[in-house]
Amino acid sequence: MNSKEKTIILQGHSIELQRKRIKNINLAVYPATGRIRVSVPLRMDEERVRRFLESKLSWIERQLAKVKPAASISYESGSTHQLEGKSYILNLIPDASSNRIHLHEGRIDLYLKPGRTPEQVPRMLQEWYRVRLKARVQPLMNKWQRVLGVQANSWNIKRMKTKWGSCNTRDKRIWLSLELAKKCDAYLEYVVVHELVHLLERGHNERFYGLLDQYLPDWRQRKSLAVP
Repeated sequence: MNSKEKTIILQGHSIELQRKRIKNINLAVYPATGRIRVSVPLRMDEERVRRFLESKLSWIERQLAKVKPAASISYESGSTHQLEGKSYILNLIPDASSNRIHLHEGRIDLYLKPGRTPEQVPRMLQEWYRVRLKARVQPLMNKWQRVLGVQANSWNIKRMKTKWGSCNTRDKRIWLSLELAKKCDAYLEYVVVHELVHLLERGHNERFYGLLDQYLPDWRQRKSLAVP
């Protein structure tokens, strides 16, 4: 980092500050990596920059919550799929006695009964992912509700286009993205704790990040694991 660059910490976010020969402030957020960068005129004082960033905090949070759109996925034999932080090769096995899926030495073996077509493979995989993800989430919910002293009325899994999770603080209902089935345990735990902390503090403010620091001190490192 050169002499015209530094980092501003704002409510748990590390924001790269760059001073350039420009007239206006430019703010950029990269959801895939969590990087935030603000470019400002050379002589603008830091207090004014902070006030600007505070005014944009809600917008920054919305951008960071976005999940990078998934590229087109192939479901043919030999295609690669992510599961629980690892890569697996999909192996389609037709004319099987039953529809089932097994993990075996770096492969996802998907057995298809006669009459089942490859077009049904995505739905079978998604339902299998859902079952496995629920089994991973339940013990985390049990653990962290006890640690935090909160109780969600319900939680469930659904396909979400722009978020990893959401919490309705009024109804105490938590939704988690099915895409989390692809992520490692450390990142999944971060998302679960993040959503449960909202039952203590609704907004993404200083108290919210203070609670994350208190209960999950390495949450920033875990958050970075969202990137494949």
